[in-house]
Amino acid sequence: MTSQLSWKVGGQQGEGIESTGEIFASALNNLGYYLYGYRHFSSRIKGGHTNYKIRVSTSHVRAIQDDLDILVAFDQETIDVNFDDLHDHGIVLADEKFNPTIPNGTNVTLFAVPFTEIARNLGTTLMKNMVAVGASSAILGLKVEDFEEVVKDTFGRKGQKVVENNLKAIEAGAKTILDQMAPDKQIHLEAADGSKRLFMIGNDALSLGLLAGGCRFMAAYPITPASEIMEFMIKHLPKFGGTVIQTEDEMAAATMAIGANYGGVRSITASAGPGLSLMMESIGLAGMTETPIVIVDTQRGGPSTGLPTKQEQSDLMAMIYGTHGEIPKVVMAPSTVEEAFYDAVEALNIAEEYQCPVIFLTDLQLSLGKQTVEPLSIEQIEIRRGKLEQNPNLPKQSPGDYFKRYEITDDGISPRILPGTKNGIYHVTGVEHDETGKPVEAAKNRKQQMDKRLRKLKDLPNHFYNPVHKTIKDERPEILFIGYISTRGAIEEAMERLEKDGISVNHAQLRLIHPFPSDEIKPLVESAKKVIVVEHNATGQLANIIKMNVGYSEKMTSILKYDGTPFLPNEIYKECIKEVVASGNI
Repeated sequence: MTSQLSWKVGGQQGEGIESTGEIFASALNNLGYYLYGYRHFSSRIKGGHTNYKIRVSTSHVRAIQDDLDILVAFDQETIDVNFDDLHDHGIVLADEKFNPTIPNGTNVTLFAVPFTEIARNLGTTLMKNMVAVGASSAILGLKVEDFEEVVKDTFGRKGQKVVENNLKAIEAGAKTILDQMAPDKQIHLEAADGSKRLFMIGNDALSLGLLAGGCRFMAAYPITPASEIMEFMIKHLPKFGGTVIQTEDEMAAATMAIGANYGGVRSITASAGPGLSLMMESIGLAGMTETPIVIVDTQRGGPSTGLPTKQEQSDLMAMIYGTHGEIPKVVMAPSTVEEAFYDAVEALNIAEEYQCPVIFLTDLQLSLGKQTVEPLSIEQIEIRRGKLEQNPNLPKQSPGDYFKRYEITDDGISPRILPGTKNGIYHVTGVEHDETGKPVEAAKNRKQQMDKRLRKLKDLPNHFYNPVHKTIKDERPEILFIGYISTRGAIEEAMERLEKDGISVNHAQLRLIHPFPSDEIKPLVESAKKVIVVEHNATGQLANIIKMNVGYSEKMTSILKYDGTPFLPNEIYKECIKEVVASGNI
């Protein structure tokens, strides 16, 4: 019996690899197992190797498993590319059609199964994926009945006959393996708890949070890995009286969302690094006009088109410092799918409370990686609109007088009203202005308005509801890990392994990046002998931000990965042993 295993299916893009993984994972999710799934796919519609790796566990997991138990292959390339991931005594299930081979001298077992032939005999070769699911289920000791609900949900709209044929394909695949495999070679999973949980990607959780938080307009241009946000909102936002517009480019998307926010509608846009580059001037406009806007950046491999379907975290500096001039700006970053839901609501609140752009920073692994999620609670949702007065009773203005939309205030946040409010006329321009919005270039006014805008975020880190996710196990640890977004799960598992080696470890996962929560991070850095920053880029951007804000650069080292693939827990563990422990620094 085992408490967890790793399963991967691979083939050519367009062969239904994703749907195979989805059906396999969804059935296990229905049984109450925890799952973590990650897709490796090419930046083209059809062709090129793709795979879907799924980790199954009886306890919560937030990272890809280091090794691989079962590999399902629809072509020889899948075996060649992924064979080294298999551990000793791993299993390869391969379509007999391509005469599969594996390297000699290994303990890996190969089962050549006639996926295509069985599917053809049942009516269509398209069902070879279901045959593969059945073969996998037999190895795990699962029953065909465990897949009935998922198959009905997936194929029910095509008719009962299609549902029955797909279940027959699963049954036939299982029988083929049972005829070849000795019962003692099966990999039996420990029983799951049977609880019903969500199984979703970060983009969907984020979108749900935006809906729950009152977003009613989205303008966007399709781009990987942000497109699922727009697709989700197109499907669901109209049910709540909202609208989605696919614009001609990212510049139009940003300015349209700014205009909608100016009109009082909570509005967002979402893109990836190349799109955010185009939005920078518009983000500056939102900062100067003090108009709320939430902009989602789903980071991917760059620069330029770069690696559009691969993992990276290299937009951080650009998101903090990319705009010309100086404006108040918030950059926040959830580290789990659940946080993506709740933080999306908070992003909308902060944008309106502080009247500024909020960059909601994710990465491809969190955006598209699919995880088991505990039920989300709508009762925890709170909508705060700051100093927006929706029905103010304003005094009549004298000729030439205007509403002080940009009034100098102690907290830097000015009163805000909706356009069209009676007796509420004021100017809105992208140039420097006085309290009524009238363009003014006088030196004294410039300093007053700049100081006002920049001081509005001074206390935000103290008011942010959870700027750092902390795991504190020792008052003076040998190692402090710091990461952000999707590195959390791999860091947590590396910590467990280091602790078994007798090394004390604390962990801080940043959720608010700018303004930086120095008061939260500095004591953790001070108390640690060594600080290891884990991030997906080549230049240590997060480490440099930490050094700028808290110092102690002599304590810091980085574990960097920028090859387009996510961190595995063992990679972080080995780097710690090699770079830190073995060097005698601890």
